Amino acid sequence: MAGFIKGHTITALVVLVAAAAWVGTGEFTSVGSKLAHAAQQQPTPASEGAPAAPAAAPRPAIPAETAAPLRRVVEAVVPEFAEHARLIRLSGLTAPGKRAVLAARASGAIETLAISAGDGIAADTVVLTLEGPEARAAVSIAETALDQRQRELEVAEKLFTAGNRTELQLIAARAAASTAQAQLEQARAALDRLQLRAPFAGVVDSVDVERGEWITAGTKVATLLSLDPIEVKAEVSELFVRYLRPGAEAEVTLANGVELRGTVRFVGKEASPQTRTFPVEIALPNPGSQIGAGMTAEVRLFADPVRSVTVPRSVITLSDAGELGLRVVGADNIAHFASVELLDDTPGGLVLGGVPADVRIIIAGQDLVRDGDLVTVAGDAGTVAPAAKVTE
Repeated sequence: MAGFIKGHTITALVVLVAAAAWVGTGEFTSVGSKLAHAAQQQPTPASEGAPAAPAAAPRPAIPAETAAPLRRVVEAVVPEFAEHARLIRLSGLTAPGKRAVLAARASGAIETLAISAGDGIAADTVVLTLEGPEARAAVSIAETALDQRQRELEVAEKLFTAGNRTELQLIAARAAASTAQAQLEQARAALDRLQLRAPFAGVVDSVDVERGEWITAGTKVATLLSLDPIEVKAEVSELFVRYLRPGAEAEVTLANGVELRGTVRFVGKEASPQTRTFPVEIALPNPGSQIGAGMTAEVRLFADPVRSVTVPRSVITLSDAGELGLRVVGADNIAHFASVELLDDTPGGLVLGGVPADVRIIIAGQDLVRDGDLVTVAGDAGTVAPAAKVTE
């Protein structure tokens, strides 16, 4: 048994050494090629006296220009165009249509205070009156003085006409009457400053003074809000601001679930340096001032309708430069890249603008073709036949 194992071991070692020597020569790498080369170089032995067989004539080469180009098979559809109004969603807060801080126009003690917080008041309502006996007396004095100067002027004009007064005396009488008129207006203005009136109709949000309190000119008296219409203030990205315009319709959902329709009142022209967003104001009807200021609101704005195509998301591809677009094929079955604009992302697919009207959209195989490739559209028989319309 030991001799049997030893004999096999010696045989295996001999085979291993022989194989290593053959590999070292490198001849195994060209076995097929050497045989083929030898067959070409060595002529076929012929019988004695017999002429050698003539060599076969070489095949003519096929011109490169006559070779059929590679044509990939793709699937394409005819785009279905429709008008689409882009939906822009924003978050904002309700705000009063108008807001004014009413301040005292003169110094003095408050004689009357006709408002309380929460009151609704009409425009030009007297909100506050200050004590001012001196101002009222000044008006009476000025009225008396004006009446006297006007009578003196009438007498001076009659005497000047009769030749009993000089022209200089007449001019002095006229100047005195004008001065008295100005003094009366000044006294009346001082008396008017004792009263504070509402500049517009609204709701009194707060009152900061009490009756009998002494205040100086400029003291805050009350805050007045106009809540009908009420506004929603929001900010729109610089990417979407070009789609908005004053007068466009908007849908607003408040935090309490109330849904309203409003109108875009204002679109800012200067972006915030911090957020690069533009201010937008939407006016909402608010009869009875039921909606308060400062509520959270979700705004849905609709841009002007544009001609667009809705396609599945899988159809979108990128150009070599990273540009968003589609692979399309024209009537000549030549494929090329078409740059598009993404208008909206809807449950039915991506809404695209800028799609050419005279092409078909490649929906299968678009990533295997390049600009200028000649393709075969599945279902075509050498002609351009309308395909199914794009659906999600």
